[in-house]
Amino acid sequence: MDLSLMRTFLAAYRTGSLTAAAHQVGLSQSTVTAQIRSLEQQLGAQLFRRVPRGVVPTTVADELAAETAPHVDALVAIGERGVADRDDPFAQPVHLAGPAELTAVRVLPALAPLVRRGLRLRVTLGLADELLAGLSAGRLNLVVSSIRPRGRAVVAVPLMDEEFVLVAAPELAAGIDSARLAAGDPEPLRDLPLLSYAEDRPIVRRYWRSVFGTRPSQIPAVVVPDLRAMLSAVVAGAGVTVLPYYLCAPELAAGDLVPLVEPEIPPLNTLFIACRADAVETASIKAVRTHLLDRARDW
Repeated sequence: MDLSLMRTFLAAYRTGSLTAAAHQVGLSQSTVTAQIRSLEQQLGAQLFRRVPRGVVPTTVADELAAETAPHVDALVAIGERGVADRDDPFAQPVHLAGPAELTAVRVLPALAPLVRRGLRLRVTLGLADELLAGLSAGRLNLVVSSIRPRGRAVVAVPLMDEEFVLVAAPELAAGIDSARLAAGDPEPLRDLPLLSYAEDRPIVRRYWRSVFGTRPSQIPAVVVPDLRAMLSAVVAGAGVTVLPYYLCAPELAAGDLVPLVEPEIPPLNTLFIACRADAVETASIKAVRTHLLDRARDW
């Protein structure tokens, strides 16, 4: 069976779209359509049903994908990296993307041993939606995402759970009624400056809902789309905010920040590491993905 036909079939199967499949394999849509028809003729069975927003695989397609995908992906990976590169897992650079703070504090330091072994990284920072779009389009190889991507085209597994903590500088915290906060009443925070990552307070809202069972009433005094900048401002006494524990752990340990509430079950957010399904076995991508999953056990 022709490898190019199978690659096109898997692209259509995973994306649910002939247009997206054509973009992924670098062919015209008419060529993709012709290849799918050729494969259907060889098998004597229909593989997809057309629907308004793409194609839906038949049970024959489900069975074919399950049986062939690992082998086709492995052959494609060998072809893409070239025969001469088989003994060098880092022959090609890895295009890695994720949120700026986690990438800086956890991901890049964790990958230092691989860089010393020859890994070449090209790093993109940004928000989950735009990074996952880049992954699907083939511009990125690996994405650390706060959103679990859907569909067959992308494989995503949990990387870590980030724990959130409500913090302030010690001088500011000393004037807050901690007993009322511990009882689930956020009223002592009402008149304090609130720092937020965005105008709609996504991290703060999640924390308030989980710990206090309500929505925050404050309009942010400072909005800055950089958690490290928020950390610096809060340490300086600018106000209160919610930060991932991994980011502010050194300041908490040093006493530069204090937790205002210590709930029995702190709010968590799962982060995923995602790659395209047809690239899971590519040597360099597999090495980075496996290494991060191993190191993240200690995060």
